[in-house]
Parts: sequence; structure tokens; C-alpha cells
Amino acid sequence: MRITGVHVEVFSTPSRRAQDSAGHAHPGDEVMIKMALLRIGCDDGSEGYAFGPPELIRPHIIESFVRKVLIGRDPMDRECIWQDLAHWQRGSAGQFTDRALALVEQALWDLAGRTLKLPVHKLIGGYRDKVPAYGSTMCGDDLPGGLSTPDEYGQFAEKLVQRGYKAIKLHTWMPPISFAPNPQMDIQACAAVREAVGPDIALMLDGYHWYSRMDALTIGKALQKLNFAWFEEPMMEDSAESYAWLAANLDIPVLGPESIAGKFHSRASWVTQKSCDILRAGVAGVGGIGPCLKVAHLAESFGMDCEVHGNGAANLAVVGAISNCRWYERGLLHPFLDYEEVPAHLNSIVDPMDADGFVHLSDRPGLGEDINFAYIEANTLSRH
Repeated sequence: MRITGVHVEVFSTPSRRAQDSAGHAHPGDEVMIKMALLRIGCDDGSEGYAFGPPELIRPHIIESFVRKVLIGRDPMDRECIWQDLAHWQRGSAGQFTDRALALVEQALWDLAGRTLKLPVHKLIGGYRDKVPAYGSTMCGDDLPGGLSTPDEYGQFAEKLVQRGYKAIKLHTWMPPISFAPNPQMDIQACAAVREAVGPDIALMLDGYHWYSRMDALTIGKALQKLNFAWFEEPMMEDSAESYAWLAANLDIPVLGPESIAGKFHSRASWVTQKSCDILRAGVAGVGGIGPCLKVAHLAESFGMDCEVHGNGAANLAVVGAISNCRWYERGLLHPFLDYEEVPAHLNSIVDPMDADGFVHLSDRPGLGEDINFAYIEANTLSRH
């Protein structure tokens, strides 16, 4: 069994998610966007798949780095292939990113699962078949009836609890919203949500990423009084020392790092420097499922939880295979959007949630994505 082809199909699909000038997601009018499907195929006809932005796996990346490493290899040698790909990153002038690396590795896991007729979380070594989800809101906005005031956060939180969520994470206001950043507005939103949902719902805050130490401390102390479960990314994560200072001065758990580069290596530094109380990693951010598992097991060896960042089939597979993650992040959610709506390129959503707030892991082979290949074929814009 050898890899014979690496192909990318760029297709159009409808979306109502818009991005502001800082890259934060908000609801918008329906538009057609571009998405890419990465296919890795073998000489026996087997294939594995991964979805991602076309820019990550544009022709230069696939031709200059991915095909050179993959063609002719045994697809089951994921760790060896991953190490070889990671070595190419340094010489790529920053073009071959961790997110691109993660897509290639995801497709290899999907291929293995489909070949062996096993879900990836079982292939890794399954720990559970369902996991409680927290509803992760979009960032605050200035849309009346959306997430433009603390009261609107409280009203939306009530609806999320009615849907079944036992936990909610707030993303508050960030530039370019005119009044952001504003620590007191963040605190007011958190207080409104706590009042709306009562004491038994777990709450978390993912704050403005560039607050100062003193602003972060002020917000953190308010969250302690509101009995929040964790405080996430209130400052630049480039400074592990600032997070060590914050964690030492707060009783509420500090969670991180979310967005810092360095794969599992940088996470190890955060643990040894006591920069966080709960470790953080997501498949896209650390270069794949394998390195995400390394972060989780690193945390486990220190008696720490590792909360997996983001939704989607790959992150859900990791959550299903580890014991030290308490929640699955389901989102991003907003009053104007229907998360349960099935994307056009799939036949079903990858993370269905029951009325009790549990997301059930798929028993489909591979990553569990029920791909609508007919839609993709009919809406393909380019192939390479």
C-alpha cells in the first residue's frame, strides 16, 4: 500500500459567516466562499480527506513540499511522514504552515480509519463515545438583537441552556468594535450571563488577546467572584512570563496557550514555567492530530487537563481518545445563525448534540465526515 496521489479540489459553498478587519467571525449576508478538499490516494484505491482554506494548500505548497514527501510512502507511517514534513517547514520561508501540515496529517488519519473501517478516535485508542459540549459564542458585535450588550449575552445564554448546554464560553468585544476593548464591558457581560443561567452552568471567558497585565488581573478577579471555570487568552501569548504572573495572582484557572506557535514544544515550556493551570491545544494550531495528542499526554503526565481548541471532526476525534479533556468546544454560536444547519459539502453535521448537552462521536470510518461528493463535484472551481 503506497501513496500515489495528492490532489486538491477548490469548490464554492454558501456561508453566512463574515470576518471583520481583525479576522473575528460575525454573522453576515449569505455569500459563496471557497473551500478546499485535500485528497490523498493510494495504489489500492483507498483515499483520505481533509477540508481547509484553499490558501493553506495552494499548488506551490502541495508541489514543493507535500508531494515530495508523500508520494511512494506507506500511508500508515504517519509519524515518520509528519516528522519529514515538519523538517521542510524551516526551509519553506514560513509558507508551509502548521495548519497546512495539520490538513495533510488529518487526511492520513482519515485514510487509515477508512481503510481499517474504524473511527479515528477508536484507532487512536478510544476513551469515550460522547462528551459534554460547551457553547462557544462569537465575539461581541454592534448588531441590535445580536451580541451588542451584556443583556443580549444573558438572553442568548438562556437560549443555549434551553438547547441543552451545561457550559458556555463567552468571546467578548474586540476591535474594530468602536468601544472595544473595555474590561468593564467584559465583566458586565460575564455578570449578565451568570445571572441569567444561575450557579450550576459552567462559564468561561475568552477575552481580548492584547489586554495588559493589570486589565487581565482586574477581569480575572471579577471572574473569580462569578465562579467562572477558566480564563482564556486575555494577553499576548508570546509572553509566557506574563501568563505565569497572572496564574500566580489568580485563583481562577488560567487556560492556554491557544494560538502560540511551537507545537508541543512551546506547550511544554508553558507547563514548566507554570504559565497556565489548564493546557490548551487544537489540531490545526499544533500541526495535526498526533501532536495534539502529544500535548494532551504531556498535560496528563503533570496531572493537568488539556482542553482542545475548536470544533470539527479532527478535534472531536482527539477529545474522544483522551481522558483529561472535560469539554468539546461547539461553536461559534450567535443568535442570528443556526449551528445545526448542515453545510452544503456534507450530508450531516460532524458534531450532533443531544438534549442533555452531549456530542456523540461518529461510528463512521475515518474522521466521520459524511462528505457530499456530488455537491463538491458540481461546484468545483479548480483542481491541482
